[in-house]
Amino acid sequence: MASEEIEIRTDYITLGQFLKLANVVESGGMVKLFLSESPVFVNETQDQRRGKKLYPGDSISIPEVGTYTVIKKNV
Repeated sequence: MASEEIEIRTDYITLGQFLKLANVVESGGMVKLFLSESPVFVNETQDQRRGKKLYPGDSISIPEVGTYTVIKKNV
């Protein structure tokens, strides 16, 4: 499965914001529930903290959902 690139315009994005941006969850209120029920791997390490900072180049893998890479949009 190919990795989908998610563009950010800031230096970093939190895992909670990322899940909304990548359309994994519909709203911020769903993030905590999603993280408590679904394993999320950041750079191959499981992480359930919605405040976890993700930087360009980070890889996020969610089994049965997809694999994503954070990239920086040059403005």
